[in-house]
Amino acid sequence: MLTNRQLFLLHMGQTSSSPLLVEVEKAQGSIMYGPDGRKYIDLISGVSVSNTGHRHPKVIEAIRKQLDSYLHLMVYGEMIQSPQVRFAEHLSSLLPDCLNVCYFVNSGSEAVEGAMKLARKYTRRSRIISFKNAYHGSTCGALSIQGSEFYKNAFRPLLPDTLQIGFNDFDSLESIDEHTACVIVEPVQAEAGVIYPESGFLQEIRNRCSNKGALLVFDEVQTGFGRIGKMFAIDRFGVVPDILVLAKAIGGGMPLGAFISSGEIMAVLSNNPQLGHITTFGGHPVCCAAGLASLEVIIEENLSEECIRKSGLIKKTLVHPLIHEVRGEGLLLAVEVKKPEYTQYIVANAPGFGIILDYFLFCNTAFRIAPPLNIPDDILIQSCKQLLMLLDDTEKNVR
Repeated sequence: MLTNRQLFLLHMGQTSSSPLLVEVEKAQGSIMYGPDGRKYIDLISGVSVSNTGHRHPKVIEAIRKQLDSYLHLMVYGEMIQSPQVRFAEHLSSLLPDCLNVCYFVNSGSEAVEGAMKLARKYTRRSRIISFKNAYHGSTCGALSIQGSEFYKNAFRPLLPDTLQIGFNDFDSLESIDEHTACVIVEPVQAEAGVIYPESGFLQEIRNRCSNKGALLVFDEVQTGFGRIGKMFAIDRFGVVPDILVLAKAIGGGMPLGAFISSGEIMAVLSNNPQLGHITTFGGHPVCCAAGLASLEVIIEENLSEECIRKSGLIKKTLVHPLIHEVRGEGLLLAVEVKKPEYTQYIVANAPGFGIILDYFLFCNTAFRIAPPLNIPDDILIQSCKQLLMLLDDTEKNVR
């Protein structure tokens, strides 16, 4: 009989030539368990998904309760489903007044696609401006506004009338003009290696969009739900977009995404034509129930505030000759080690040291640390010690 590892390589579509190949039998809190009982401390949260950890009891309870009521009923938007309505209302209560209408989808890429369509329909313009080294998903539309030619070239032709400009390049904002439907920006560029905006940069984008009649879209797929020390980057930077894109942590470990805007803007998707944007499984009731429970946990346990303190623990503990910098706030951190060879070795060998790490798509000299926001202090410190042993090993074996 073939092993799961062999079956994985034989029957599962592969995303790279070198997957981690860590088999997980169970996950709980901040720990993954292999079939042999081996423990792995999760330092990436499924890439900023498991903000409340794996299988938080309140999330599991909400899922079980919803399973007893109903699963999928109808394509999105036709029937009143309590999990959707209650979750949308709670999200709205945490956001600026102009972000009060939620459209649920299945993923971040789909949320970006919806935001792009919404901006084009509302403004009756076609140009979409994004930023170099930005990541917004891998569907063809989202790929068109990604900030890396390397990942785009194999799939051309992509959407026309898109433009990528420099993040933190104030002069490049002159490109926002009367032809621009929207500017889509990550408030913090995650896959670029956790790059923060310079003072006033996001506000200048906001001003330019307002002056030219373009919409501002914030992609908070990775920064949302407490990850950088505030519930949303909107709260951290004090700049309000016209459209907010959410995914990853929104579902509490279940597949979910959303784009959120005002009633006036969102209304254009409901007519001319009807069903101008539609999704079968978007806002699945089980996913919304899980997402609402996870959001309540983040608030009740003050996880956004806690992750700032935990970030300090990491930075205090991670001191090593190979580390040039630990960059970022909260629990979205980039550990800069300068040599790509170091990064490759560290991530590939991390499971052998009992930790799970990850790369950044557009920064090959750093690796990601983004554990669950509720990771206990003792486990966090232990993971840092295991990482330091891995760095010692890297120093000995990589020249």
